Amino acid sequence: MTNLKVRVNAPTVRYSEDFIEAEYEYWRTSVTESDENDDNNTYTVSPTLTRLLIRTMMKVPKLGLMLVGWGGNNGSTITAALIANKLKLMWKTKEGEKTANWYGSLTQASTVRLGTKNKEEDIYVPISSMLPMVNPDDIEIDGWDISDINLADAMTRAKVLDINLQAQLQPYMMHMRPRKSIYYSDFIASNQGKRANNIIMGTKIEQLNKIRNDIVEFKTMKDLDQVIVLWTANTERFSEIIMGIHDTADNLLKAIQEDHSEISPSTMFAVAAALEGCTYINGSPQNTFVPGVLELVERQKTFIGGDDFKSGQTKLKSVLVDFLVSAGIKPVSIVSYNHLGNNDGYNLSAPQQFHSKEISKSNVIDDIVQSNKILYKPGEKPDHCIVIKYVPYVGDSKRAMDEYTSEIMLGGHNTIVIHNTCEDSLLAAPIILDLVILAELCSRITFKRMDSDDEEFSNFHSVLSILSYLCKAPLVPQGSPVVNALCRQRAAIENILRACLSLPPENNMLLEHKVTFKI
Repeated sequence: MTNLKVRVNAPTVRYSEDFIEAEYEYWRTSVTESDENDDNNTYTVSPTLTRLLIRTMMKVPKLGLMLVGWGGNNGSTITAALIANKLKLMWKTKEGEKTANWYGSLTQASTVRLGTKNKEEDIYVPISSMLPMVNPDDIEIDGWDISDINLADAMTRAKVLDINLQAQLQPYMMHMRPRKSIYYSDFIASNQGKRANNIIMGTKIEQLNKIRNDIVEFKTMKDLDQVIVLWTANTERFSEIIMGIHDTADNLLKAIQEDHSEISPSTMFAVAAALEGCTYINGSPQNTFVPGVLELVERQKTFIGGDDFKSGQTKLKSVLVDFLVSAGIKPVSIVSYNHLGNNDGYNLSAPQQFHSKEISKSNVIDDIVQSNKILYKPGEKPDHCIVIKYVPYVGDSKRAMDEYTSEIMLGGHNTIVIHNTCEDSLLAAPIILDLVILAELCSRITFKRMDSDDEEFSNFHSVLSILSYLCKAPLVPQGSPVVNALCRQRAAIENILRACLSLPPENNMLLEHKVTFKI
């Protein structure tokens, strides 16, 4: 099914060599509430319609990916995965022969229901077949790291991949070496200092210019149309937001020029990406996107997404709590524990870096809890405890244990306990791929209202909230609701792709099978 394409036969969709244009009716429901002192409390619901013309550029650009933390577990694993899948590598293990695949990727290994065939058979297609998307085989890769070892040695150090696969990948990765990166010892754990032998020296403005030059050099050397920069390096401590430093784009650029100490490495890379017109994705939980960065990306008309890859424990939590609350069951205590032995766990053993991770993991249930005022009074939420421990022996094979205690009818209790063992980087690598492919696709989709002849097409908002499905702490435009429930996040991606083809949202009503007359 790799070459399968979807083509819509409808007067509301037009295909040309350059674009897919889709006319789309976007319905929303606006709600007003009667005065709270009114004994007959009433919600008045008003459906509203906006007619949109959605244009998707057909040409897929030649794409480059630059990873910050290229030599880490995630960086070496996604590099290995891109090569292994492109070469269709096969290797033997004690369980038998394995073949390279993209299991765990939303775009490459997941399907959506397109419709029905002969009114009975559901037809499912790969998400990648809905619209023209980047082929992973065509992605060029480069990046930075504070450690200078080549990617083959980084892969060996990570201890993620089977040794027989590593042996086949070694010749392709041994010549890949990370560019020098930024190292501010105050922002990551002190235990990372011994790895830091590949550092950009000089002032912050000199460092910023070096990163920008690296992006330009990579783009020129590989003849790329577009570059996406993605942070997959160590978790930083939270930056202290200072008025006059982080609050506006101009103040942030001035602070970099003046070498201010409270500007993090991740913010430096985000600024460099914005100034070079590149999308920037934050795969760690720190507050990279200070107000000045948000203003800068809007000014530069670039895109950002984040924060923190949502791979295992948090993804399950966003499903399970949504299920419990939707079923009218009241979670009152959620305790999450995990231990891991990779360098991410080593860095998180420092209190300030753990606090950044704790914030991104703890907020994942907030919108779900707020959705049910029958179960929760205003301001009430479950007790939520998160523990992360560093245990070197388990390496990248993370152990996660969760206990969900809920109140049920008439004072009863229900407790669910889950143990999850997951190979962390093998879950994170396909998420990196999805973030890159979806972010690139968003750069080719534009919108305009059909009732305005003078209006020009406009892009998605600079903050790509469509990427929320893949992030623990979804970044959304100011004033927008934060959605953490996984099913809603996935439905948003699926239905936006459908809208680009003038297809209605998937509603699962199946009325044609539920009523007695013919539909």
